[in-house]
Amino acid sequence: MRIEPVFLFDLDGTLVDSVYQHVLAWKEALDAEGIELSVWRIHRKIGMSGGLFTNQLLRETGMEISVERVERLRQLHAAAYRKQAASVRPLPGARELLAWLTDASIPWAIATSGRMETAAVNLAALGIDANRTPVVTRDQVKYAKPDPDLFVAAAERLGVPIGTAVVVGDSIWDMLAAARCKALGVGLLSGGYGPDELKQSGAFRVYEDPADMLRHIDEVGGRR
Repeated sequence: MRIEPVFLFDLDGTLVDSVYQHVLAWKEALDAEGIELSVWRIHRKIGMSGGLFTNQLLRETGMEISVERVERLRQLHAAAYRKQAASVRPLPGARELLAWLTDASIPWAIATSGRMETAAVNLAALGIDANRTPVVTRDQVKYAKPDPDLFVAAAERLGVPIGTAVVVGDSIWDMLAAARCKALGVGLLSGGYGPDELKQSGAFRVYEDPADMLRHIDEVGGRR
């Protein structure tokens, strides 16, 4: 008996070209709090949950971390990101890949570490209605990446075991989360991580972007 795969997609850097907008939004939020941090250090944490991301960044600076400050940074980041909504675009082949899976009757869902307050910008860029498409955001799970909760919840939304899923993401945090729930991880270079980093974190295939993945869809179980 052939087991059909399902595809679980990260959002930022995987389906939409938004990683650097997030980096700049975090930079603006940190600057507003008087926290100096290099942009490259911020980029290395994109893909984590906002709370874990903030805790790690503040720990690196040696500054005191308070619940109030974490929440304030989250709100500042969300506001700064929404101001950049007009510059967020789907990555090459993202819409085509999702349309291909839909036409092939292959289930797919989105699982993002972002809360709906920022994910809504990306979904709008893709033309996705969260009321009609399974979308799991940080608001809906206890822990986000690198914990596997988001992907497990997305598989549950599709009504399938997580072991049948192919997790598609652009960061090492996606690949670590996939490995922890025993799903197959596919890495994309469109978020700025290198192929070796993604493979070392568990990716069994790495492609440039959604368009490149679509060209090789048969390698990851895609069949019409």
